[in-house]
Parts: sequence; structure tokens; C-alpha cells
Amino acid sequence: MSQSIQPSLDLHSLLLAYQSGQITPSGLIRDVYQRIAARGDDAVWIHLIPEADLQRQAEILGPFDPDKPLYGIPFAVKDNMDVAGLPTTAACPKFGYVPTATATVVQRLLDAGALLIGKTNLDQFATGLVGVRSPHGAPSSVFDPRYISGGSSSGSAVAVAAGLVSFALGTDTAGSGRVPAAFNNIVGWKPTRGLLSTSGIVPACRSLDCPSVFTLTASDAHRIARVAAAYDEADPYSRPAPTVPPTLPAAFRFGIPAKPQLKFFGDLESERLFHQAVADLASHGGQPVEIDFAPFHETADLLYSGPWVAERLAAVTPFIDQHPEAFHPTTLKIIEGGRRFSSADTFRAFHQLEGLRRRASAEWAKMDLLLLPTTGTVYTHDQLATDPVGHNTDLGFYTNFVNLLDLSGIAVPAGFRANGLPFGVTLLGPAFLDEALCKLAARYHSATGGQLGATAATIQGLPAPAEDLHSATGANDGRVPVAVVGAHLRGQPLNHQLLELGAVFD
Repeated sequence: MSQSIQPSLDLHSLLLAYQSGQITPSGLIRDVYQRIAARGDDAVWIHLIPEADLQRQAEILGPFDPDKPLYGIPFAVKDNMDVAGLPTTAACPKFGYVPTATATVVQRLLDAGALLIGKTNLDQFATGLVGVRSPHGAPSSVFDPRYISGGSSSGSAVAVAAGLVSFALGTDTAGSGRVPAAFNNIVGWKPTRGLLSTSGIVPACRSLDCPSVFTLTASDAHRIARVAAAYDEADPYSRPAPTVPPTLPAAFRFGIPAKPQLKFFGDLESERLFHQAVADLASHGGQPVEIDFAPFHETADLLYSGPWVAERLAAVTPFIDQHPEAFHPTTLKIIEGGRRFSSADTFRAFHQLEGLRRRASAEWAKMDLLLLPTTGTVYTHDQLATDPVGHNTDLGFYTNFVNLLDLSGIAVPAGFRANGLPFGVTLLGPAFLDEALCKLAARYHSATGGQLGATAATIQGLPAPAEDLHSATGANDGRVPVAVVGAHLRGQPLNHQLLELGAVFD
């Protein structure tokens, strides 16, 4: 592989390099395609846009433009998202079609100056947390080819971790935007449902789906959030963000499951690293509080043992009736399982979920956020083959309940096992706590992290969200920094005047 002109693809480093003239989008694209070629057949890509097409887009971008907050930033999207003129297959070639319009969330990124490199591999129809259920092959963890990449957003996570793109879009219904982040030492932001539009995305469980974002740093996730989040009239599940987003107190309480409720599936290294993460988060002003994890775990069980599997069936009817042979065998078995549920079963599950929400609310009264292992363990390809559904369930132990309980979350690296595989934790909060969680995750990652994905770059020296690219490059996301004194300060009598105008404390 030739010498990289830009070793780190994190947003801060790239935009500063563009602003200074150290690199150009055209030069970066050449470098990105050299990196992709050097990886060979890694099962990451389903559709790679020809380099010549990207070079033409780079020419259209022109000189550095501070009004494009993602100027020249290379990214990828999971192949269950529409891009006009490119096939959408959801890793099922027979299902494929060529859309005439681009998914709303993807279009917002393109409009901000980002450069789409291609569409990535996934567990077929976004059904799985393992990353092996695809006719295009199974990506592996960037740290050891014997281990799975995690799914369903497998290709998107590996593309970021391997330094092929700066960020990538996935989707997250049961943990697909978090599990692959943990297995590849990157950040996975699972936004509040409805914050990012699902228009133009092939549904899995439509009432629970949300796009997710993989980045090298939590600060990058924060920046992508500012661009990608927007209310979309075309998406009936879209929700406007509150004018004043919720924040975390300086001395925050973070919940952890009572010790008997923690499960690491025999992985003693994961257990050690999680307890270290608890201590690390406490050093950032947090107070650990043991909670009853039972209502969260029972909610997680509902996702695949309850009628939400029938919602997956509804998403692919009548295609599955006409072409069952087109499905991966495990995917077919899971989705066909939705046929066993009646409408009465569905209402009983809704009632059960409301009871679990009530019980979970009692636990939320004890904490401001929840800290969990992203997964309790990681499996090799061979281990997964012995029990593909059971081990998938293990990986969802700490993730499957999140969208059912309408939570926001961000998965962040939290060290390495002795065998060199990464471990990750997830910060979870109520809906719309996204910005506060991104900022806390950035502080945590900056203090405890090192290597960005599997690249040669490190987190040290990169800014936190409050110090991010706005001051460094003049990049504009439509917000103007304002300093106030006296009665307009937060908590003072005239602060409401700023809040009424849409001001946000940063």
C-alpha cells in the first residue's frame, strides 16, 4: 500500500487539513481507494462507486467551503438505504431495485458536502447482530479475522474502523448500530427514534427502526448529528427534537445492573473491563448506582420472542411468499417465525410492554443515564456457527430493549482484552438526551481511549464537542456562538429570553 496522504480520517483532522490546503478532496479520494484496494476482498462493500465518479464530484465541490460542515468527508451507507441511481438490495440480490430518490438522511449529508464512497454489506434485511448472514460474505473484526464483525451493520462498521471512510450510516433496531462498534473499537451512535429520518430506508421493524452513525470519535458523532437530524414530514415516525435539549447534571448518577444481573457469558476479560469502565466514568463526575436490570432484560426478550418478529415479516411480504429461496437460511427462519403470532398476541405484548415501561421508569428515577457493556462477549466465526440464533441472542442481552423503551444511546470504546480484541460500553439515556450523551462519551473516550478503530491515529489531542470544528475551521451548521453575562446566564431571570429564541447551552 502506498503512503497515505492523510493517516487519520477523523473529521477534525480532515477539515483542518482541507482548510490549510494540506490536502484536497481529489487527493483524499485517491488515498481512500488505495486503502480499499489494499484491503482486498474483505466483504465490506456491496456497491463501490467508481473512483472516476468521485473525482468528478470532488471537482464540483471546488475550494474549501466553510459553509459545508462535511466538506470532502468520505462516508458509506448500509445497503438498505436508498441512493438515487444505485441499487438497494438489503443483501438480498433478488429483492434489489434502483430508486429514483435518495434517503432523506443520506441526502442531508450529501448536501453538507460529504462524498459517498459506496454501499456496505449487512446481515440480510438487517436481521441479526452477527454480520455473517449475507450472500456477499462475512466481514470480520478488523483486529482478528477469526472473530465476527458484529451486525447487522457489519460493512459500515468495518469501513470506519479500517480507515476506509470517516463515518458510515447503519441502522439500529436491536443493537445493529452498537454491537459492530464494540467489536471494531469505534463509536456507534444510536439516536432517539425519529430524530433521523427513516424515509428511503428498507424497514426491518418499522415502528422501532432508526438510522445509526459509526464514527472514529464521539465528537465526530456529535457533528454528524447536527447535520443529519431533522424533522421529516415524509416520515410518519419522525419527531422534532426539543428546542432546548435535555442535559446531564455535573454530578450525574449512572445506573449499572446489580452484580447478579450482569452476564459476560464466561468472558472474564469483558467483566474486568466493564468494572474498569465504571471506575473511569465515576472519575468524570458520575456516581454509580445499582439498579434492577430485570425490566430491561424482560423487554429485550420481547423483541424476538414477541410479535415484533411479525413486523419484520410485514416488511417483506409478499416478497418472502414468492421468493423464500432468496433468503439466507437463518434470516428466513427468524422472519418466518412471525407467522405464529396472532393479533391477540400483539395486543397482549403491547400491554406487557407498558407494564415493563412502568417498572423501568422506577429505575430511571434513580439515575440520569445507564452504563452497560455493549456486549458481554464476542464470538469467533466457528463459535457462532455452532449456535447462530442463541449466540445472536447473547449479543443482544444489553441492546435489544433500547428502542422498545424509547432510549437514546452511544457505544464507545473501553479498552482491549488480553487477546487484542476491543471491548466497548454503551451510555444510554431517555429520548433526546443524544447531545449530552455524545459530549460525555467524548470526554470518557478522550481520557481512556487510544487507537481510533484499527488505524494508526489516536484520540489524544482531538477536541471535545464543545471545542469542535466550528472554532477551528469556521464551519457553519446554522448556529452562532454567543457569550452572555448577568441576568441572561443559565438560571437567571432573563435566561428565558434566549431559550425562547432557540438558544442552546453548550
